Amino acid sequence: MNRAFTSLPATIFDVMSGLAREHGAINLGQGFPEDDGPLALREVAARALLESSNQYPPMRGLPETREAVAAHYNAHHGLDLDWRTEVTITSGATEAIAASLLAVVEAGDEVVLFEPMYDAYAPLVARAGGVPRYVRLEPPHWRITETALAAAFTAKTKAVLLNTPLNPTGSLITAEELALIARFCVAHDAIAISDEVWEHVVFDDARHHTILNAPGMRERAVKIGSAGKMFQMTGWKVGFICAAPALTEVLAKAHQFLTFTTPPNLQRAVAEGLALPKSYFEQTRAEFARGRDRLAAALTEAGYAVLPCAGTYFSCVDLKASGVSLSDTEFATRAVKEAGVATIPLSAFYATAPDAQVVRLCFAKRDATLDEGARRLSAMREKLA
Repeated sequence: MNRAFTSLPATIFDVMSGLAREHGAINLGQGFPEDDGPLALREVAARALLESSNQYPPMRGLPETREAVAAHYNAHHGLDLDWRTEVTITSGATEAIAASLLAVVEAGDEVVLFEPMYDAYAPLVARAGGVPRYVRLEPPHWRITETALAAAFTAKTKAVLLNTPLNPTGSLITAEELALIARFCVAHDAIAISDEVWEHVVFDDARHHTILNAPGMRERAVKIGSAGKMFQMTGWKVGFICAAPALTEVLAKAHQFLTFTTPPNLQRAVAEGLALPKSYFEQTRAEFARGRDRLAAALTEAGYAVLPCAGTYFSCVDLKASGVSLSDTEFATRAVKEAGVATIPLSAFYATAPDAQVVRLCFAKRDATLDEGARRLSAMREKLA
C-alpha cells in the first residue's frame, strides 16, 4: 500500500466528530454552516437535474460556468481571465489542489508549506513525490517574514502552496506578504499554488488579495476557488482553477485523470450564483461577522483569550494566554467529553508539535448553537481555574 497514506492517522475531524456523536456534543469543530445555502441556487440545481443533460459535460467545465468564473473574478478582483484557456472547473477545491500539485511537482521537488495548514496539503505533496519545506507561522497575527522564506526556499524549490484567508488561523495574507512570496517565486523560478476558497469570507473592511495580482505572478501562479465556500454549501464540491494558458493546459490534464468532470446540474447553479450582486456577498460576510463577534464576546467574558479573526468560519482560542495549562489536544478531548463541545486542536495542522496551545472553533452556526457552546465552555473554564 502507498506509504503516503498508510502512515496517516485518522483525521482530527473524524476523531472529534466521532466523539461529538458519541457524547451528544455541540460540534464547533467541523467547518460547515448549519443552514443549507441559498434556496434559489438549490432550486436551479434541482431543475437542471430534472430538465437538463446529466451526461458528461466538457472536461474543463461547462462554458457557461467557466464564463461565469471569469466574469466574477473580473468584477471582484479586477482579473482579466480568458475563460476558454484559463479556467477549469473541478470537483471541489481539494481536487483542484491535488491536480495542481500533480501537474507541477515531480519526485524530489521541494514545496514550501505554511503551518498551521489545511490537513490535505502535506499528504498531497507526498503523493506527488514532493518534499515539504515548512514555514511556521506564530500567533497572534501569523505573519510571513522574509527571514522565514529565505530559510525555506532552496535551489530545489518547485512550488509554494499558500492559503489566504488561512484555515485554521482565520488570518489573511497581506498584499505586502504576497509580494514577498512573489519575489521568492520569481527568484527561484517556482510556481505559487494559492488556495483562496475563503476569499469572500473576510471581515472588518479587510480586503482579500489574490496571488494572480502579485508582481510577476500572472504567468506563474494558480488561483483556486470554491463555490461550496462562496455559497455555504460545502457538500457541493465545485471548485475553480484559474491560471495562465500554459499552466492550465497541464493542470487540466491532471484534473482529467482525477475526476474528469463535475456534476453539470451543480455547475449550472454555480454559474447563476457567481452572477449574484456584490450585495449578496456583503450581506453574507456581515452575517458571519456577527456570529464571530457573538462567540468571541461570550468566550472573552468567560476568560478565554480569543485571537484576531480576519476571515474564514473559524475563531481560535490561545489556551496559554487564557491561563489554561492543558495542551490543545488535552483541552479538546476534555471539552468534548466533559463539556459537550467539540473543538479542533491546532496541533493537528502542524507537521511537528508546535509551541502554541491553540484550539479552533467554527462560528458559522445558529445563535442558539453558539450561545450554548459558549455557555458550556464557560462552565469548563470555571472548573479549570
